[in-house]
Amino acid sequence: MGCCDNATTTHAASGQDVHDQVRKRYARIAETGTLSSVSTSQGCCCGTLPAEELARKIGYSADEIRALPEGANMGLSCGNPTAIANLRPGQVVLDLGSGGGFDVFLAGPKVGPQGRVIGVDMTPEMIGKARRNIAGYRRSTGLDNVEFRLGEIEHLPVADASVDVVISNCVINLSPDKPQVWREIARVLKPGGRVAVSDMALLRPLPPEVLSMIEALVGCIAGAVLVDEYRAMVRAAGLVQVELRPKPEYVAALSGFNDPLYSGIARSLPTGTSMADFVTSLDVTAAKE
Repeated sequence: MGCCDNATTTHAASGQDVHDQVRKRYARIAETGTLSSVSTSQGCCCGTLPAEELARKIGYSADEIRALPEGANMGLSCGNPTAIANLRPGQVVLDLGSGGGFDVFLAGPKVGPQGRVIGVDMTPEMIGKARRNIAGYRRSTGLDNVEFRLGEIEHLPVADASVDVVISNCVINLSPDKPQVWREIARVLKPGGRVAVSDMALLRPLPPEVLSMIEALVGCIAGAVLVDEYRAMVRAAGLVQVELRPKPEYVAALSGFNDPLYSGIARSLPTGTSMADFVTSLDVTAAKE
């Protein structure tokens, strides 16, 4: 039985409840190491396509995947923010919702020994997993330029105007207060700092039956907003040069794999429609004046 076959739990009533639901499921993923090992009772995240296969389909190279510490790639990505971030040596990079450190460990060599990459995640089990992975990263790269901090992305444990580039991968859509996340991004960025985010967004509103599935929320779907609403949030935070580029490859990959999460939700969609009609992965870039 697929992850969403019994998806009847309704949306949590408060932001804290949403955080608790998401944290519980991501803790289970951190403990087991993969999405496919998370049972129906624990819910799902961004699908169960094998982690390496998904990473290749959304743009990560085989060399990048091989260079990662063991267990850093848990198949939680919906894009490749490091590919659009144009990272340079010496920069300070912040990864929102860093999980096991997947994008942090890829960004580290790009910023080099004079740079710094900070991962923030609200799940203690993910932070513990990422910190354990640092030793393997140091052995393979010779670098000591990454760290992981426990915290919520609505209240980042990072100083004002201290970051050159903010990245994030399939996380902001999970927040119950997305405008606050974007205000925090603007706060921590240095003047002239940039954003390179991969996230989920809606092309059209989802049916109420899908919105009622907590598995859909944790699966990076029901928490997503319309593309135009997403653009407005980024601009309202005071960021400029805002560009949103739909990336259909992610949803296509999961649909083609008959992923249980997406298959379950697809059964709740109107006849004649598919996931690709409603949901897209999105590359978001912006800057701080």
